[in-house]
Amino acid sequence: MKKTLFVLFLCLAVTGAGCKKKEEAPKMPPASAGKPGMPADGAHAGDPHAGLKPMEVPSASNNHKGTVLETMNAAGYTYIQVDEKGQKLWVAVMETKVKVGESVEFPDSPPMVNFQSKSLNRTFDKIIFAPGIKIEGAK
Repeated sequence: MKKTLFVLFLCLAVTGAGCKKKEEAPKMPPASAGKPGMPADGAHAGDPHAGLKPMEVPSASNNHKGTVLETMNAAGYTYIQVDEKGQKLWVAVMETKVKVGESVEFPDSPPMVNFQSKSLNRTFDKIIFAPGIKIEGAK
């Protein structure tokens, strides 16, 4: 009998402990909070580029170098057509001030083929998305 009462008491204790109101999990700040260049209040949570600046591009032997032929901004990016030794190519970087005629340098990376920009309503045959560009001025 004592064993039955002990088991019954143990079952009630375990069941009662499981029925306690659980505390709510602490609310986490937005994913962008605390990241360098991002506001702690998450005010720009919808813009992945908010508060960020284009990366400084160091010179390297495998970098592309050329003259800006055309430039346009859309959806936080600057699309730049560059003449590199007679070959025209497109590069996209985070929105940056660049002018036609300026000499630019940017790192090589695999191009995207048949990239469709919905914001420009245009398809690029081949475009390189670079982390940034180095602007050297007008040629």
